[in-house]
Amino acid sequence: MALNWYVVRTKPRSEYIAANVLGVEGYEHFFPRIQAAQKRSGREEIPLFPGYLFVRCDVDRGQWPAIGLLPGVLGWVRFDGVASSIADDIVDELARRVESINDNGGLWIRYKPGQKVRVVSGQFESLAQVAEEPTSSDSKVRVLLEFMGQLVSAEVPWSDLHIAPEDSLGDANHGGRRRTRGKGRWIRNRGSEAIALT
Repeated sequence: MALNWYVVRTKPRSEYIAANVLGVEGYEHFFPRIQAAQKRSGREEIPLFPGYLFVRCDVDRGQWPAIGLLPGVLGWVRFDGVASSIADDIVDELARRVESINDNGGLWIRYKPGQKVRVVSGQFESLAQVAEEPTSSDSKVRVLLEFMGQLVSAEVPWSDLHIAPEDSLGDANHGGRRRTRGKGRWIRNRGSEAIALT
């Protein structure tokens, strides 16, 4: 009996259902999930490969288990009609890397010093520059914030930071165009006097 890993395709957003059913049916499977900081909603596990799971089984004389009939499962991933096996050491290494990512806080945007960001907190919105790299998605981030024409040091929650669009940077250096809050809403009295972060 030769057990090998194969890739299974799931129905859209059905990875958890498929993994549960595969386990109930006695299939050895690997469902790589990583922790990802979801803004405003805490930390959640998400599939590393949305729509795919790994299943370890013995395909005897080309008789493939009919897992495509199970809830949440579409079937085996095949190329030119052939489902290729994956070596154990590749799946083992993938499992180690997933564990390492999760041990280090999961996947979250790690803003770098000097990076331009938007700070959005309730009705407040401003451009800023990251002063210190955050240590986790739960930490506060020190930024240089534009406030009343001045750059002010402030600490803001990581969840309030957003990557600044390229075209929002340096507006003051291009003919005094005013910045917007997004969706075309102009910031009052922030025309050519707005300070570009450099």
